[in-house]
Parts: sequence; structure tokens; C-alpha cells
Amino acid sequence: MAVALATIVTSTLTGTVSAIADGHSGDSIGTDHWGVITRNTIGSPVAALRDGPFGSFGVTGSASRPPYGNGSLGIEVADDSTSLTPPSEKVDFGNEVDFYGSRVRDLTALGFHVFQTGENVGYGGTRNLPNLRFEINPRLPSLPGDTYSTMVWVPPAVAPVNQWSGFLNATAATSEWFLSGNELAPLCTQSSPCNFTTLRNALQQATINSVAVGKGRDYNWVGAVDGLRINRYVYDFEADGVRARRVG
Repeated sequence: MAVALATIVTSTLTGTVSAIADGHSGDSIGTDHWGVITRNTIGSPVAALRDGPFGSFGVTGSASRPPYGNGSLGIEVADDSTSLTPPSEKVDFGNEVDFYGSRVRDLTALGFHVFQTGENVGYGGTRNLPNLRFEINPRLPSLPGDTYSTMVWVPPAVAPVNQWSGFLNATAATSEWFLSGNELAPLCTQSSPCNFTTLRNALQQATINSVAVGKGRDYNWVGAVDGLRINRYVYDFEADGVRARRVG
């Protein structure tokens, strides 16, 4: 798999968002640490910076092109291509450096845009979509020996398909999140997800290890993501690198 990373440009967007720290060093922001997280990759999936997608045919206007610039993060995973159980693939494209040590409780604005297809819906249903994942140290007083879990956002169904979606808000009151280790069971589990506010309020001491957009291990999916929002920055995925665009 090929992931192109190059010199990064930081630009500014108009808009407003609460002023809170991004990353472990205040206002400083790095964008050269994005790429496939190899230890979280299973099989031979693709997570590559690319131009487009543009279209599909007959689609015009803002939905016919990536929401920022000309590029996006293309993702491809198969559902039955390994000898493992389950046989499906998995990939995470993320950053293990710039958010390390940041507090979960300081996350306020999250989400992304996605290019969903009718074929993907046919493979796994209307919510067959990539996830936003934060590897964390939960730091729960009730579980002092537990130092690892993953916060996972399950996006809502996207309609119409075969074009770029609007912004999918991961912090909405109707958002669905779970912890991979079931640390807050019976709340915030994969079978009984909770909204972002509930999860964040329960993780007051938790710190971030990494952030990633990923897919698997479940259904076949081929599509793209762009405009990843994390607090005051939108991460614009382009063929030649990742650009951090300041909001507000």
C-alpha cells in the first residue's frame, strides 16, 4: 500500500469552535506524523492519500468533489481475505505522535465527511462506514490496572449515496460510541453504545495514545474520507500530504 506524505501546509478556515488545547503542546500542531498504523493493520487493505473521488457520474455541485482541496483518504478493506477468524481485513490511518498525552475530556468537536456507495450499503447495510478511533489509557479509579482501550465512533447512515456526504458530527446528542474493553459496561459497549458526552464525562482522567480513521473487521468497504475534524483543526487529506486547517 502506498501512502504519500510530504511537506505540510497550514491554512485557515472561517468559523467558530471552543478554544481548547489540541495535542499535548497547546497551539502547536504537527501534520507529518499521519500514516497507516501498521500494528493495527490486518490483511492487505488500502489506506492511501489520493485525488478525488469526483462524481459519481451525474452528481454536480459540492457533493461531487472532496469537501477540502482535491484529495481524500481512500480506504479499501475486504471481508473474506485472510485465514484468521474472522477472515476480514482491518486498517487504521492515523497519528500516534501529536495527540499523545492529550486529555479525552478536552475533546469537543469531532467528525468527518465520507464518500459512501450503494455497493457498500449492499455489502453491510446503511451503517457500513469507517470509524473514528482513539486509542486511550482510560485511567479509571475503579480499574487501576487497565491501561488500554479504544474509543470507537460508529457514524450514522449516509444518504444519498455515490457522492460526498455533509459533515458527520461525532459529538452530536445522537452520536454512538463504545469502548473496546467494555470498561463502562453496561454503558458504552458495542451492543449498547452511548453518546459522546456520556463517554467523555465518564473518562475525566483518560489520556489519548493515538487517533485514527479506520475500517474493519466486518464488511467489505471501498470509499473515502476527508475533512477530519478534531477540535480547532480540520485535517484535509490530499494526495501529497495532510494539511491542518485552523477553524476560527
